[in-house]
Parts: sequence; structure tokens; C-alpha cells
Amino acid sequence: MNKFLLTSAGFINPTISKFFLKTISKPVKDIAVLFIPTASRTKEELQYVEESKQELLDLEIKTIQVYDLDYELKPEQIKIYDVVYVCGGSTFYLLNKMREVNFKKSLQNYQGLYVGVSAGSIVMGPDIEVSAPWDENVVSMQDTTGLEFVDFVIVPHYQRKDKTIVDKLVQNAKYKIKTITDNQAIFIEGNKAKLIE
Repeated sequence: MNKFLLTSAGFINPTISKFFLKTISKPVKDIAVLFIPTASRTKEELQYVEESKQELLDLEIKTIQVYDLDYELKPEQIKIYDVVYVCGGSTFYLLNKMREVNFKKSLQNYQGLYVGVSAGSIVMGPDIEVSAPWDENVVSMQDTTGLEFVDFVIVPHYQRKDKTIVDKLVQNAKYKIKTITDNQAIFIEGNKAKLIE
């Protein structure tokens, strides 16, 4: 697997949605999306899930299959989708559910585009402990190792007021940390990363 579009807030910025469509390079009506809302459990988080789904519908994507990380997905089941879209919410809960269904293995040879929103972006890196200042460890997770598909950790929803916290995280981390605002995304293909804003 080698193509990722890691966002803070999905396609809130039209530049990101345009880039997304260009990256898929097939007619919109033919795009199939595997949509994973699992990280969202509170009323507020579920509202963001509905917004994410609506953004896809607004792009006129017709095929959106919801998958709640409730069973193990075989590689042949996932390869029929052009996009795996993982919503935000609780990063710890999301990673825990991904481990339960061996989702890393499901993605291992996936050739489509992975789109992460907030927590869905954080889990792709080497570790999720950076989310602790903003996100409660609701599953009492001890091992915070991420899925390790990319070699840096995303801190989403970055604002100037977060600078002191992020500086401390950067100082203590054994891996690279990249911040993105709600209007930014990072696209990774192979070993190249590009900021979209």
C-alpha cells in the first residue's frame, strides 16, 4: 500500500476534494468507497461522520459501503474499493478496533487510496501517543504503536494555541511529527509527501 491522503477534517477545503478526484483518475460515478465510521461514538463525533459522508455524496460518488471494523476483511474483499475512507473520533478506540480485526493485514497489499480524517490519519503513523493531550485513552491502551504505513505522525486540527504542546511532543518523540490545520492535508505516494492546502 503506498497512497495516502491524510487530512484533519476531510474535504472541508475544496482544494483537497479536487486533489482527491484527480488522484483517483476515473469517472466519479465509478468510484467505490469503503467508509469506516468506527472511531466516532459520541453525538458530536457522529455528526462529523454524517458531514464526511455528505462530502462524498456531494462529489457525486454513488458507491459508499459502510464497514464498522466488526469482522476481518480479506484482501480480496478490500481490493474492489478505490478508496478506504476512515473517519475521525477516538484514536485509541479506532486503533484498538483495527487490531481486533487485523486491519493492518487487510491493508497490506491494498493498491487504492487511503483517506484518513483526524484519528483516521493519526493511526497510519508509527505511534498514536501524540493524540493523548486531546484524546482520552478510552480503552486503557498500553502499546500505542500505530499501523506504521507512514514514517511520521500527524497532529491534526493544528492551531497556534497548540504550539507549546506540540513543541513538547516533538522534543520527546522518537519519530517525525507533522502538523496540519483543518484546511490542509498531506498526500503520500511511495516515499514522497506533499502538502495540500
